[in-house]
Amino acid sequence: MIRKAKRMEPIRGFGIDRVAAAADAGGRSVLRMENLDTDLPLPPEAVPETAGSLDTPEANSWLPFTGDFDLRAAISDFTAERTGHRYDPVREIVITVGGMEGLLNVLLALVDPGDEVVVTDPTYAGIVNRIRLAGGTPTFVPFLAEADGWRFDREALDRVIGPRTAGFLLMSPSMPSGGYLDEEDWRAVCDLCRDRDLYLVYDAAMERHRFDGRPLVHPLTLDGMPERTVVVGSLSKEHRMIGWRVGWVAGPEETVTDAGWVHVYNTTCPVSISRRAAAAVLRGDQGHVAECVDELERRRDTMLESLPAWPFVRPAGGWSLLLDVASLGFEPEEASQLLLEESQIAATGMRGWGDEVAARYVRFVFSAEPVERLQEIPERLAGTRLEEAVAARA
Repeated sequence: MIRKAKRMEPIRGFGIDRVAAAADAGGRSVLRMENLDTDLPLPPEAVPETAGSLDTPEANSWLPFTGDFDLRAAISDFTAERTGHRYDPVREIVITVGGMEGLLNVLLALVDPGDEVVVTDPTYAGIVNRIRLAGGTPTFVPFLAEADGWRFDREALDRVIGPRTAGFLLMSPSMPSGGYLDEEDWRAVCDLCRDRDLYLVYDAAMERHRFDGRPLVHPLTLDGMPERTVVVGSLSKEHRMIGWRVGWVAGPEETVTDAGWVHVYNTTCPVSISRRAAAAVLRGDQGHVAECVDELERRRDTMLESLPAWPFVRPAGGWSLLLDVASLGFEPEEASQLLLEESQIAATGMRGWGDEVAARYVRFVFSAEPVERLQEIPERLAGTRLEEAVAARA
């Protein structure tokens, strides 16, 4: 028998694939709320720029290994417009095959065995397990469920931070909760980074997916943070270009150089056929992002308003919201199965997407179903075991 590497012992699947396979068997009648696919339109430049560049030599090249200069320059401009901090396109930006490859590259460049990396509870299971793959241990700061949504538990930071803590890996709005870090939250995190010599890996994939008029609070704007922060970005969320697989790492030169070598020895090169479209989209009119965020907010509101007695936690942004099935007496895996069998709703249990908080919830993704389909949910849930539990709880 082939011996398993020790790093794989804590690694588990995250359930999306199993729920998706079961949903595929149900056909179009199933509400697809288990994964972050989307029916929202692509940026106007994405398809024509891609098609127009397919027969160029650059679109079928290994080089440059860390991304062509024009795309890196577009990312430098894109980041500077939001934060006022400009990265050198040559020395401080590397193009990766999506944001998740970028995160793993950074973690492999920063994390030593036994290091602890602080994330929120809940956090996307793909992030939690990348920390483990890099040899680190995820430790969790809870998002607390309150009447108006999630609250980052700043008071927990002191008990979470310990002698093995190496840094933070945070995003806002966060996946899968839609939890949001306000200015005081970020100040508390950044104060710890400065006081205890910690790094911050900042996942910027959803930073403009904010609801209810919330402002962008970016850690790069806080004192002393550019030299402690590595930004990992992506075109998959804000720009809905999932299949293009364009991500990036931006930060201090030494860290980005190391992450670049991890990238080269992992994938060799970025997706070359995406390069021209990615640069054009980043330089294009960004109005489509706000339009899609408005639509996502309408979808969130449709679900919350049509199911007022259900224990959903109101997300401050993002593509999904969580249902507290533990408060209804169900395990997340059991509730996910019941939703599919009794209501034809595909939704994923959150066990493994954090710690004790995550294990209470099932995630409903609203990025791939329009409002008119989401309006069917109360009827689909009528008479089910979950609805009976909601009625009993009331």
